[in-house]
This record gives sequence, structure tokens and C-alpha cells, in this order.
Amino acid sequence: MLVHKAYSFRIYPTKKQTELINKTIGCSRFVFNHFLAIWNHTYNETGKGLSYNTCSAQLPQLKQELTWLKEVDSIALQSSLQNLADAFLRFFKKQNKAPRFKSKKNHVQSYKTKQTNGNIAIIENKIKLPKLGLVRFAKSREVRGRIIHATIRRNPTGKYFVSILAETEISELPKTHAAIGIDLGITDFAIFSDGQKVDNNKFTTKMEKKLKREQRKLARRALNAKKNGIPLFEAKNYQKQKRKVARLYEKVMNQRNDFLNKLTTEIIKNHDIICIEDLNVKGMLRNHKLAKAISDVSWSSFVTKLQYKADWYGKTIVRVSRWFPSSQICSGCGHQDGKKSLKSRSWSCSVCFTPHDRDINASKNILAEGLRIQALA
Repeated sequence: MLVHKAYSFRIYPTKKQTELINKTIGCSRFVFNHFLAIWNHTYNETGKGLSYNTCSAQLPQLKQELTWLKEVDSIALQSSLQNLADAFLRFFKKQNKAPRFKSKKNHVQSYKTKQTNGNIAIIENKIKLPKLGLVRFAKSREVRGRIIHATIRRNPTGKYFVSILAETEISELPKTHAAIGIDLGITDFAIFSDGQKVDNNKFTTKMEKKLKREQRKLARRALNAKKNGIPLFEAKNYQKQKRKVARLYEKVMNQRNDFLNKLTTEIIKNHDIICIEDLNVKGMLRNHKLAKAISDVSWSSFVTKLQYKADWYGKTIVRVSRWFPSSQICSGCGHQDGKKSLKSRSWSCSVCFTPHDRDINASKNILAEGLRIQALA
């Protein structure tokens, strides 16, 4: 099966290449904001917006007026216009909010360029990119398939990365004829119907003390810069501390992504049918007592990774309704006798007297309900 697969690598541009990357990011942002202003003005005046083709036709004239736009990758500027048109299309479909002006203060700055006539290629330990030429990069794995486009980004830590999207052939994994039910939790990240529990590593919580200390330093340096009348962009001590805080957040993010990728791959390899609860994470985050813990476990990211890997490798994800009382039913006899509070971590059925661990019992019920739904499909 042909799929679109993303590969991300850290790149190590020279000083000259770094300047060109930063200039391309700035030009892409300028083009996006310039045409967003025109688009908004046209809509307010006529009640109709523009289109990608209309904006693209005006871009050559803009380049004639602003010659510095010619110094950067032209495909990156066209991609910026395409992003704007896509953003408006999603807005009118009520999939997201109206496009907003991009700021150079955003945490991540990036631009996208497309593959045309071999302008993006992997050559030994370097990657060929438009206008930049050969850039040294950390080649952690081989890029397989036809390269479609590349996104170059600068992180808050000051590091540069390239994300390559390739169209590649992926074969389905061998069938295991096994099914599993998964109950997601906070104390334990995941509880499987076979009795296995996956520990919640609490990556953010473990780093919380250090994060608080470094963020207090950041706040003090911002205050000192303000007292001395120095803009934050020019305050060297503030910018140095800001990068330090960003590195801590990046470490947490990398640890969490590594954990989720390894766990989801293991689940997909060993099971053909995976039954999970269709949780309303956005709604649960409104609970201020649990919001921090829920954000740290990243349930949404876990489910997203599980879904696309299942699609790739020919496995099935069955979503059980969030209203299904998985923790209230006896997985042995199916009896339900009254609502049990969250404090009740273990209980015994009043009919068959089977003792239950609340979470394992819930995962067994999720598996049974998921298999019932799958049989009806």
C-alpha cells in the first residue's frame, strides 16, 4: 500500500545557509501576511474572498517591487500562498478559525518547499535543498520512496530541522489473530485486558521543579530588560535563558514521543484488533483538577499514532462509546449494580462475587464491547 510517511532530521547548516533559511522564513511570513491583508480587505469590501490562483498571479509583480523576495526559494513563497488558501478553505468548512497574521515571535518558524526536478535529494550524509545546496544532517535512518516536499523549521532552542514527506510502499504486518482492550488512565497510562499495566512516566511532572526554577529566572530577566528599557529581542541574557527553558520543554516532548511511538508500535505488531474508548479529551481538559495530568499523558497523541499505524499495517481500531459504563459492569457475569465512584479502585460483584481491579475490569469490558461492535460491522 502506498502511504505518505514523514521523516524528521536535524540539520547543521553553515552560517551562510542559516542566514538564507532565516531570510526564507521571513519572506514566507511576509507573503502570507501581505496577501492575508488583501484577502481580508477584499472580503470586507465585496463580500467575496480571493483564491490561490489570484494571489499567485500577483506574486511576480510583488517581486518586482520588492527585489529581496527574489533572493529566496520561489517555491517556498508559492507554498505560503497555498497554506493561506487552504486555511481559508478549512475556515469556510468550519474546520478551524479564520487565518491570523503570522508573527516572528511564534515558537516555531518554518517554510515548505516542494520536490521539482530532483531539487530535494539525499546524498550520503547531506541533504540537497533548493537555494541552500548540500546541507549536513543527522541521518538516523534511510528515506524510502518518492520525496514529495520538505519543511525546514527553526525550533525555539535555535536548532534547525528538516521534515521530509515521502510516498512509500508499506506492507501489512503478519496477522496475529489477537485482540486487546485498552483502558487509558492517569495513574497507569494504559491498562490492557490481559492484565498488563503500562506505567505513566509523568515526563512533565518529573521536570516540573527544574522548569519552575528556570522559568522564574526567565521572568526576572524579562523584568530587568524592561527596567533598563531594552526590547526582549535585544536582551541577550533573556534570549539565552529563553533557549534554556525551550530545551527543557523539548527534552520532555522528545521523551514523550519516544515512549508513545514504541508503545503504539508494540501494540500494532502484536494485535489485529485494538479496542479503545472514544474519550472526549477536550471536554475532560475543562476539569481544572485533572487538566494538567491529562495533558501530560497525551491520550490524543497516543490514539492518533495508534490509528495511522493501524491504517498502514492492516490492523483494526474499534472505538467504544465514551458513555459505555466499562468500569461499572462485571466483566465476569455482566451485572451492573449501582454507580461506583472514582475512589473505588477494586470491588467484588454482588452476583458472582468475582473480585475486580477497576481498570483491568474496564479494559476487559471495552474488549468485549469492541468485539461486539466489530461483529456487527
